[in-house]
Amino acid sequence: MSQRLYKTIYEIARTVNSSLDPSEVMAAIAKEVSDAMEAKGCFIRVLDTRETMLKPGGFYGLSERYAQKGPVEVGKSRLDQEVLEGRTVTIADVRDDDRFQYPKEASEEGIVSLVVVPLNARDRVIGVLRVYSGEARVFSEEEMDFLQCIANLSGLALENARMYKALKRASELADEFNYRVFED
Repeated sequence: MSQRLYKTIYEIARTVNSSLDPSEVMAAIAKEVSDAMEAKGCFIRVLDTRETMLKPGGFYGLSERYAQKGPVEVGKSRLDQEVLEGRTVTIADVRDDDRFQYPKEASEEGIVSLVVVPLNARDRVIGVLRVYSGEARVFSEEEMDFLQCIANLSGLALENARMYKALKRASELADEFNYRVFED
């Protein structure tokens, strides 16, 4: 793996360790990935609690119009269904691939190729990481390995943030209970 990609992994690991704010961490990861791969942009999406929608986690290099184009429904996106089953998917030209849910919007954004990898956390897929190219591009094995490493780090960061939030809420509830029971 190139020194540039190793350095990016190091920077992303530092970012993951420096914050428990998922949106801040995901936006920073999207920027680092986009820069390291010299890509048009990167988008991280996370499954909702019902696992029917992919919600925005963080993005970089894409317009607000494209980022807000509409919901990504797992049932309507064959591409994301494949990735959520644990497979990495590359598409050479999204304009000619019927697995892509928003081909018209992608064309208007100037997106041609993409790669999507699953975000893994504790042996389950919790989201997807997409990297977009503005030109026809074949992603190398090295880049695929890099993206899978980043997706695993991202999944771990999200799980840690969720556990922290749950523990914090449980602590607040315990404090409220103690206040009500022992202060009255």
